[in-house]
Parts: sequence; structure tokens; C-alpha cells
Amino acid sequence: PDETVVAVLKDRIAESDCKNGFILDGFPRTIPQAQTLERLGVKIDLAISIEAADELIVKRLSGRRACLKCGATFHVDNAPSKAGDKCDRCGEPLVIRADDKPETILNRLATFHQQTEPLKDFYAALGVLKLVDTIGIEETTKVILKLLEEAGK
Repeated sequence: PDETVVAVLKDRIAESDCKNGFILDGFPRTIPQAQTLERLGVKIDLAISIEAADELIVKRLSGRRACLKCGATFHVDNAPSKAGDKCDRCGEPLVIRADDKPETILNRLATFHQQTEPLKDFYAALGVLKLVDTIGIEETTKVILKLLEEAGK
């Protein structure tokens, strides 16, 4: 339940290693979770939304391939196995995980649009939302690090 997750989070961020700040990745996921954080006094200084079209997300995620034996992962476009449909490390066949099938990704995206995307308006109203277009891993990382640095000042 949300109350349990938020209570665990509140206890965790009260630890000394969080006194100068912390990053939440993928939480909150719903407006009620965000409202619970606010009621508990957890202040969000910056909310970053990495923007990508659904088609791009489906293409990226459905291109992943995994080796069930050794755990190695590949991507058909960005990091293909040199051995084609076999693992470079151990030679076992590569598979598409259930989570990486297009129909599963589309279901997850529908849930995101319904439950999580409204958080953008919530955090925009608080003046802490920043949108970052996905422009490649390195450039997106640079933009996010700059936003984090600016928020920490």
C-alpha cells in the first residue's frame, strides 16, 4: 500500500546519507503518492520527466535481447551481439523477455499515461517540473546533471 511505501521511504531519507539530498527514481507514480509525500513533509525540489514518443519507447525496449544462462543483455540496434541471435559470452540463444514484447510495453505505456503522466501537471503547478527530451544517452545525461546541479544551488 502507498502508506507503507511512503513510510519506508520517509524512514530511509531520514538517514544521514540523505541529509544533503536524495534522488527518487520512478516514485511517486501517482498523484495520491505525491500528495502523501507532501503531507509527510517530503519536499521535492526538482521533478524531471524524460520525454520520448511511445513509438520510440516501444522500439527501444522491444529491441532488447537477453541470455537466460549468464544474464548478458544486448540490443538489436544499439548493442547487438556479435554472434547474432546467440550470446557473445556463453553462446546460448538470446531471447526476448516477456517485459520487452511490444504488447506488454504498450500496456505499460497505457498505465503510465493514465496513472503517472498526470504527475507532470502536479509538479508543474508546484514550479519544480523540468521536461528533458531524450536526445541520446550522453546528451540526456548531461542535461539531467546540469538540472540537478542547478537545483542543488
